[in-house]
Amino acid sequence: MAKQEKKQEQVEEIETAEETLEETAEQNDSPPDEKETKIAELEALVSEWEDKYKRLYAEFDNYQKRTAKEKDARYADAVIDTVSSFLEVSDNLDRAVAIEVSSDEAKKVLEGVALVKKQMTDTLTKLNVTEIKAVGEEFDPNIHNAVMHIEDENVTDNTIVEEFLKGYIYKEERVVRHSMVKVAN
Repeated sequence: MAKQEKKQEQVEEIETAEETLEETAEQNDSPPDEKETKIAELEALVSEWEDKYKRLYAEFDNYQKRTAKEKDARYADAVIDTVSSFLEVSDNLDRAVAIEVSSDEAKKVLEGVALVKKQMTDTLTKLNVTEIKAVGEEFDPNIHNAVMHIEDENVTDNTIVEEFLKGYIYKEERVVRHSMVKVAN
């Protein structure tokens, strides 16, 4: 009987093992287990954080560009405000250089004034401020201010024939002072 009991126990163990294998097979055919669910959740979280990182990086990049542009604009405003104050001095130097003198002493003084005017022009150039071309150019209301109009058949329409006050422009993009001109119609 002992043999039969041992056989019976072995049969029961085999049946138990078969049941365990069937349960395991059923679990493998069932929806994802906890590990797979956790992996999917972590992948979603990584994707979310990656998206947030990219957006934050883009915002920071835009912030850097915007602040650089604002800094340049503030600097340009400061240069324009400062240069505007000195343009009257430059105009007076131009008038002084235009005077005709006959004495030797006056000519020497005039040469000194011309050197100061050249220094003023060089300083404006270093600050990226240049004179606006006017006489002979086509009238552009963005950079010229027409204070007089004349009828002249020898000159094409909308051409500047005389400049009363020099205009200046900063970096070829922002007007410091418009040129005051006479335009032919």
